[in-house]
Amino acid sequence: MLSAFTGAANGYYNSRWTKCFHGSRDFSDMVYVDNYIFNKDVFIQFNSTVGEYVGYTALGVHNAESWNKDPNRLQQMRAQVDSYCKYNAEIRQSAIADKTVPPKVKLSSVTPAGGRHPAVLMCSAYRFYPHGIKVSWIRNGEVVKTDVTSTEEMPNGDWYYQIHSHLEYTPKSGEKISCAVDHAGLTKPIIIDWDPSLPESERNKIAI
Repeated sequence: MLSAFTGAANGYYNSRWTKCFHGSRDFSDMVYVDNYIFNKDVFIQFNSTVGEYVGYTALGVHNAESWNKDPNRLQQMRAQVDSYCKYNAEIRQSAIADKTVPPKVKLSSVTPAGGRHPAVLMCSAYRFYPHGIKVSWIRNGEVVKTDVTSTEEMPNGDWYYQIHSHLEYTPKSGEKISCAVDHAGLTKPIIIDWDPSLPESERNKIAI
């Protein structure tokens, strides 16, 4: 969610951008950010996780210190998380709730193209709408943070999207590797376990 106000005079450009960010479905991690920008550089920012203004230039620091002394102003800005961000996000979510299409998910082994590890798994999510999807890897109960690469969410040209995530790894006996996919069209995440003991013809798995 984004709103912007801009203006220009004598070759100088001023703008103000407000943004709302969240990753959870219940908006519990919602963040409100208000940027004051001069010639493309942010000189003052309010971030709801900080709870006050922060200046990034001499003028920005001066103004931030002044604005932070106004409790009414700070209270109003802190309230934007609920009154602006969550309020509008709930409206948007209700508007698209009946238009979501859950992804089809495929987990497969692909040929490594170099790299540090001898094996690569690919987790693909197809034909989902709207964009906004989370693909993660779980290895022995822990979320994998390294050796993971993902494409952007790519439009198919027919309103649907797709995304592909790769995990490079060195196989170990007895380990469990899973791909987890979460999307607004799902009531709960899709989790597919990789089973290297299956014959090659049966290894590739698709979940709908």
